[in-house]
Amino acid sequence: MGEINVSSRDLGRLLADSTGALVRPYQEAFAELADTCRGMPVSEILPLLRRAADEALLGFTGADLREQAEAIRSGARYVLRVRVT
Repeated sequence: MGEINVSSRDLGRLLADSTGALVRPYQEAFAELADTCRGMPVSEILPLLRRAADEALLGFTGADLREQAEAIRSGARYVLRVRVT
């Protein structure tokens, strides 16, 4: 399980059902990668996740992204705890 802090004004960068997001929400990108990259090596998934996180201006650590890539590779459920500040 991961954890991230996001300000209330930046929540649209994370959640796919946000209105008025100026960038593609990370949740949407993650869901797409989970659908298309299952079974791929983590090393191939990581740069895709990094790009999505960077585009959404979210500060995931390398360990966070590796954990997410492992979940995508294996098809496991991934839980992200979001603290809104």
